[in-house]
Amino acid sequence: MTEPILIWGAGAIGGILGAYWARAGVPVQMVDIVAEHAEACVNSGLKIEGPIEEFTQTVPCVTPDQLVGTYSRVVLAVKAQATPQAMEMLLPHLAKEGFVLSAQNGLNERVISTFAGADRTMGAFVNYGADWIGPGRILFGNRGAVVVGEIDSSLRKRTRDIHKLLQIFETDAVLTRDIWAYLWGKLGYGAMLFATALTADSMTKNFSDPARGAALIGLAREVMRTAVAEGVQPKSFNGFEPSAFLPSASDADAFQSLADLAEFNSKTAKTHTGIYRDLAVRKRKTEVDPQVGMVAEIAAGKGIKTPLLDRLVVLIHDIEEGRREMSEKTFHELTKVAE
Repeated sequence: MTEPILIWGAGAIGGILGAYWARAGVPVQMVDIVAEHAEACVNSGLKIEGPIEEFTQTVPCVTPDQLVGTYSRVVLAVKAQATPQAMEMLLPHLAKEGFVLSAQNGLNERVISTFAGADRTMGAFVNYGADWIGPGRILFGNRGAVVVGEIDSSLRKRTRDIHKLLQIFETDAVLTRDIWAYLWGKLGYGAMLFATALTADSMTKNFSDPARGAALIGLAREVMRTAVAEGVQPKSFNGFEPSAFLPSASDADAFQSLADLAEFNSKTAKTHTGIYRDLAVRKRKTEVDPQVGMVAEIAAGKGIKTPLLDRLVVLIHDIEEGRREMSEKTFHELTKVAE
């Protein structure tokens, strides 16, 4: 197709996709709310930095108020909490036969489908490490799993087409009939990542500390229990083994998964999570409510207790609002619940 792919959100995830696609000759139009970033992408180019690859690519990018036209293929790559507002702004630009692909963390496909309709919603799972450093600059810290699939488990021409496009960026990208299995797996891993952001320590240090294991394992177990109640069997990726956190698994299985995650994250230039950067660097709200909080709400609806997830939400809010500092002491508020 000669029609550009519209990428709404040119940060860590969307910016990398846009730069790689544009470099490969794929028509791209990006949108970002940060005017300085949009201008840099157009004028000096979007610089991809880090150990994977370094290059600078000019990419068309505008702010939402500057966008014109309609698009059949839209990649939504904004923070989960920004999804409703972004959907309201992009819907007038979504072609009648078009679709929105969620390249986000969480279950944003549920939200997108309420705006665009389930048939115009596609899911994706991304686990590569990246950070928005500043206008026109993104750190590409490590490669990770990339998966795409329809939310109704079908396989269509459009799904295969997007899969081929993702392979431009990640040759090992997976086309699946069970995207929910990957999304729920990421929620289990993500809950632990939120916990690592309670401290200033790296992801690897958190995962490799035995004293933090009980809380990390307990969080993943609460998410996996909820996923199973939803009829989902989460899939493994990049060291995270969902089966290690099911009721039938042993503590040894769970600690082995933590060790594998420590090993995976020890090889990235992205040492800390985007959650950590939201709290410590960018001083803004995290995605804790639409990710961790949403799982807790789904669990409550099924009669599943989630004391660790509930406490994690409170602790993240405490840091966001200045009531607590990022520290081991704050982390071990979770440990008290896990004991």
